[in-house]
Amino acid sequence: MMDVKSRPPDPSPYEPIPVIRALRKLGNDIHGARRRRRTPVSILAERACISRTTLNKVEKGAPSVSLGAYAAVLFALEMIDRLSDIADRTHDTVGMELEEEHLPQRIRLPRPRKPRTG
Repeated sequence: MMDVKSRPPDPSPYEPIPVIRALRKLGNDIHGARRRRRTPVSILAERACISRTTLNKVEKGAPSVSLGAYAAVLFALEMIDRLSDIADRTHDTVGMELEEEHLPQRIRLPRPRKPRTG
C-alpha cells in the first residue's frame, strides 16, 4: 500500500488526462529545480508569497492550485521568462495553419470611383 504523503493528488474527473500529466510534470520539474537550488520549502513558499501547503500542492502538480501560484513559484525560482511564451502565436502551429486556410486567394485594390456628374 502506498504511503499517503507520497501518493499523487487524486485527479478531478473534469481534467483531461493530458492536463493531469502536464501538471504533474510541471510540479515535478519545479520540485527538482527547488532541490537543485537547495532551497527549503519554507523559504521558497515565502519568496513566492504562498503557503507551504500550496507549494507542496504545486510540486505535486495539483490542478486545483491557481495558475498564479504556479507563476509565483516560477518567478521565485527565476524561471518565469518561459511562462509568457507558452501560448505565443509563433508556437501555435494549428492556429497558424487555420489562419492560412482563410487567407484570400487574391487581393484586389478597390476601383477608383468615377465622380458623379449632374
